[in-house]
Amino acid sequence: MRELIYYVAVSLDGRIASPTGAFDAFPVTGDHFDVIYEEWADTVPAAAYDALGLSGPRGRFSTVLMGWNTYAAGFEFTDDPYPHLDQIVFSRSHSASDTTSVRVTADDPREVVADLKSQDGSDIWLCGGGDLAAQLMGQIDRLVLKVNPFVFGDGIPLFAGECDPMPFDLVATRNFASGVLINEYNRR
Repeated sequence: MRELIYYVAVSLDGRIASPTGAFDAFPVTGDHFDVIYEEWADTVPAAAYDALGLSGPRGRFSTVLMGWNTYAAGFEFTDDPYPHLDQIVFSRSHSASDTTSVRVTADDPREVVADLKSQDGSDIWLCGGGDLAAQLMGQIDRLVLKVNPFVFGDGIPLFAGECDPMPFDLVATRNFASGVLINEYNRR
């Protein structure tokens, strides 16, 4: 069965973006990127993947889920960030351009994920944001957190909004000279 994997960069204080929604404090270089490019190549936006001349295998994920703010954060670069994936953006008030492969929906994220999990395919990547993650907490199978060595002090939390406590087991951790840790957790 397909897994829902919340793979995201996070600060030491559990924030996925600053109070303004910016995430430019997260480093874009460092030795941890070798792992990202080799093991998580699906999560590199297509334009960056091509510009960097990457050839890491893709196929870990077949679908990416985003809230509107996560999707809109990349508009200065593209409105079709992951054309190699089935892109689903959740919004009650926006729609996608007809020129992209992005599907914008106001459907209940839990129902969408339940339907996706019942279909054949690779895993499902929950890209962000915190509100969407809180709604999907009960369906997240794995957390992969790229913990970055800085503090925002405030901003968008990893899980924003109410959700029931959910236990996870740490199954792997890797530390890098950049100060980044990649921690992987499975839902208990």
